[in-house]
Amino acid sequence: MSIHEVFMPALSSTMTEGKIVSWVKSPGDKVEKGETVVVVESDKADMDVETFYEGFLAHIIVEAGETAPVGSAIAFIAETEAEIEQAKSLANSSGVAATTTSAPEPIHATASVVTPALASQNGSNHKEGRLVVSPRARKLAKELKVDLTTLQGSGPHGRIVAEDVEALSNKGKQPATAPVAPPAAVPTSAPVASPASRTPAPAPVVAAVPGQIVPLTTFQNAVVRNMVATISVPVFRVGYTITTDGLDKLYKQIKSKGVTMTALLAKAVAVTLQKHPLLNASYSDQGIVYHSDINISVAVAMDDGGLITPVLQNADAVDIYSLSRTWKSLVERARAKQLQPQEYNSGTFTLSNLGMFGVDKFDAILPPGQGSILAIGASRPQVVATPDGLFGVRQQMQVNITSDHRIIYGAHAAAFLQDLAKLIETNPQSLTM
Repeated sequence: MSIHEVFMPALSSTMTEGKIVSWVKSPGDKVEKGETVVVVESDKADMDVETFYEGFLAHIIVEAGETAPVGSAIAFIAETEAEIEQAKSLANSSGVAATTTSAPEPIHATASVVTPALASQNGSNHKEGRLVVSPRARKLAKELKVDLTTLQGSGPHGRIVAEDVEALSNKGKQPATAPVAPPAAVPTSAPVASPASRTPAPAPVVAAVPGQIVPLTTFQNAVVRNMVATISVPVFRVGYTITTDGLDKLYKQIKSKGVTMTALLAKAVAVTLQKHPLLNASYSDQGIVYHSDINISVAVAMDDGGLITPVLQNADAVDIYSLSRTWKSLVERARAKQLQPQEYNSGTFTLSNLGMFGVDKFDAILPPGQGSILAIGASRPQVVATPDGLFGVRQQMQVNITSDHRIIYGAHAAAFLQDLAKLIETNPQSLTM
């Protein structure tokens, strides 16, 4: 017999502490090996935390809404019901999550594993013989007495979410395949997960009150750490004007097929990077790291004030239509805080586009671990001199690249921008091939 500790896991390389979003299990509940017991918020996403052991959730140390350092204990799991009171006594006597030598039974530390409860890419909502269900959907199904095996999940990769359970309960039939609008976020002070979905839209930024200090969110703290880390990197910036008439025409032609301008720009940059591998590289103490893949990160502002960069992996090799569908899915899951680590931390080059807000030009801050970031301004009609000596009106946008001067020099960045402009101005149709 023994009592096990559930530790706060490290969900990313930069994570130093995590926030408990909700407890899927309540004290006294039976837990199976590999079953989700808690949902933890890292600096980028919400992740399910499973346990290696079966038993009973004996005592919760860190309640929902509270934070704890990575590696600290957040709960006790007892292997038998008889040990539940022993675990509670242990928690009360120690006052902390650390083990104590006075415990009559041995206590074994268990490394909590983080596994996103997503189904396989074929759309099935089963994984290794078990249903893939969001924690809150599972709890809601239990409360509403809904048979999960009768549901077809509408979440990412067929995952059953709370909306599916609600739709079946309210309408008495299978839910629609398209996800419904997410409900309002559940207050973080609730100690146990509520029936609402675990994938609501992030809460809006708290309205500022004169004289009030509003604590930074987990996302905002992550941005702070990244920005401070860039101070030690010597960078330089190069600007370029690109005529976008051809790109704008192409976009109008294929927009109805679901293609986004973000995907077009990411594709154009990725294809150009094929000729300029140094711009896709990064610095390390051992030398220049030339990445085997071209993964384009694109900055996305979160509704709660944070910033995340979903990654279009192998953007140079993926067709523009698949790339656009992938981008739409990434943005939806980023704002629902459902991205997996490789979907936001595998970028090799970053785009930041403020042109959609009417910004003419700006400088972007280089992300840690990358060699370059491209800032994209709005495309506007400009009066220009044509090659035949006349005047004409052309759509033009300003772009500024920020690069790590330890490995990339001005001529490298200028050559990249020149080739990018040539692609966009003279052969944008190639982006659809």
